[in-house]
Parts: sequence; C-alpha cells; structure tokens
Amino acid sequence: MTQEKNPYRPPTAEVEHASEAVDEREPAGKGRRFATLVIDYIGYYIASFLVGIAIYAIAGHAVPGVLKGGWSYLFGFTLIMAYYLIFEGLWQRTPGKMLLGTRVVDEHGAPPTFGAIVKRTLARCVPFEAFTFFGEHGFHDKVSRTRVVRTR
Repeated sequence: MTQEKNPYRPPTAEVEHASEAVDEREPAGKGRRFATLVIDYIGYYIASFLVGIAIYAIAGHAVPGVLKGGWSYLFGFTLIMAYYLIFEGLWQRTPGKMLLGTRVVDEHGAPPTFGAIVKRTLARCVPFEAFTFFGEHGFHDKVSRTRVVRTR
C-alpha cells in the first residue's frame, strides 16, 4: 500500500484553531454605544427602583435610615454589578445591547470569560469611564480585553 492511498495516514490539511481566529464582525459605532449606555442606565434605575420597593416592603420605615451615607453607595455598587454581571455574564448582552443589536465578545470574537465580564463591570465604576467611549475603545473594553460588535 502506498503512502498516498493509506487510509490510516493522518490528514495533512491546515487546521485553524478557534482561539487564533479573529472575528471580523463590524464594531458597534459610538452613537449606538452611547444609546446603549442611556438605555442601560434607564434599566439600572428601573431595577434600583424595584429593588428599593421590595426592600421597603420587607423592612418598612427603617429603610431610609439604613441607606444613608456609605450604605447608599454600597447599594448602588451592588446593583450595578448585579445588573451587568447577570446580563453580560449569561447572554453577553444587556437590555440596551439587545434592543440595539450589539454583543460583547473577546478579542477573538468568542464569548468573553466570566472573569473578563467582572473586569469590565468593575471598570464601569471608575468615575470618568462613561466618557471614554469618545475614543476608539472604552476603558472597560481595554481593561477586560473585550469589544462590542454589531449582531444585525
């Protein structure tokens, strides 16, 4: 039997690994990303309102005293972390991204790891971060090595 016709010979084709492939989807533009930010802030405030009502229903009149000072910041930080970690961690999309047809991907176009989503969400808590979308990539994209691409 010759080498050419040997059925047990391994294939000779080049295989491209998924980690090496680069996603060529179109990046989301600045206008679309700003609109996503606005929609997600509205969603965050709605979620905060609903959680606040639930806490008030459980704790009653003691809630306003509890949420004074640093506790209100902790409450807001916890809610914003939960909002982005739940949506981007499970679906790589927040409600704003769902409405405007975008998705978070890693540098290679694959779904980001949960660790990257945590970095991305923590970077959002930096005070100047909301203004970084004027550049090529936002601060939270650079820190987490992710990007936002269009899905439609």
